[in-house]
Amino acid sequence: MIVSLCMIAYNEQDAIKGLFKDISLQDYPHEKIEIVFVDSMSTDGTHEKMERFKNTDYGFLDVKIVQCAKRNQAFSWNAALMTAGGDLIIRVDAHARIPRNFVSRNVYNIKQGENVVGGGRPNISSNVSSWKLTLLAAEDSLFGSSIASYRRPASEKEYLDSLFHAAYRREVIQKVGGFNENLGRTEDNEFHYRIRKAGYKLCCCPDIISYQHSRNDLRGMIRQKFSNGKWIGLTVAECPGCLSYFHFAPFLFIMTLTGAAVAAAFGQPLPLYILLALYVMFDVVNTVGCMTMKNLHPQFVLLPLIFPLLHISYGLGTIVGLLEIPFWKQKIKNSKAQEHIEKVKRKIAKNTISKQAKK
Repeated sequence: MIVSLCMIAYNEQDAIKGLFKDISLQDYPHEKIEIVFVDSMSTDGTHEKMERFKNTDYGFLDVKIVQCAKRNQAFSWNAALMTAGGDLIIRVDAHARIPRNFVSRNVYNIKQGENVVGGGRPNISSNVSSWKLTLLAAEDSLFGSSIASYRRPASEKEYLDSLFHAAYRREVIQKVGGFNENLGRTEDNEFHYRIRKAGYKLCCCPDIISYQHSRNDLRGMIRQKFSNGKWIGLTVAECPGCLSYFHFAPFLFIMTLTGAAVAAAFGQPLPLYILLALYVMFDVVNTVGCMTMKNLHPQFVLLPLIFPLLHISYGLGTIVGLLEIPFWKQKIKNSKAQEHIEKVKRKIAKNTISKQAKK
């Protein structure tokens, strides 16, 4: 089985060093692996590192580098899909690390009859320090980040609504097309939604694992949460079915807190007291959980402050996204996103025909 391992990057010269090493050490036969790198017009040394990797003889079937004129993630992933020629297409993020058997375990599970597979994707931190491990603890916590099952190592095979570093049979993409370029941050949710609607299942396998670098500074993490929340709000107008109720938990918290504060201003403080008491309880319990489940660091005492910052930034982002829907819809009114989705279908089919012709 020929595998296309795809990665997109914009100004990731520092992040990709470890990933490139991981790719070079894969235990799946290198002559059956095609590497596809998409450089979204980086201004640092990202493209040069890609070229250096390409010019180093690791024995891969091919190493392709695509220059993408847009920094839109969905646009770049579509460029990768239209370039890939493998039977199996694997998506890996630039901020990832993968074990030696990552490709081989994906292939194994696909050969068991699955169409889309993936595994747990826990967070890791680079250049370890007490502060960075504190941020990592917040990101790993169910309370601080997400309850998505794929964020943690799988204990048994299960079918999920979404996966992170997923592997797709070529036929899946040929049927559903590419990513929706109107979206940012939520493009994978919408993509997987269409895959499920097409009748395919997304299998999370316990023997597949990869890792994602978490943000190393609080400002960057808050900015990321705000952006995530904003795209949740905007996606309501494009594909509400690809979102779950849990995506709106921070938004509901902000709205409930605002309503309780208004009630308190009019002489009814009890709802506010109850809400704050419940939140503080969850805040403290999850902080204690982080302290007992991980190696304790002094700065863990800041977790009760970090958690609400993450929730508030995400919730405010969702509010901003919802308010911006009318302007955003006008902006994408003449978008060619659907045309590009269909273009990926045609290109995937053409690549398959070309490969069969060569045989």
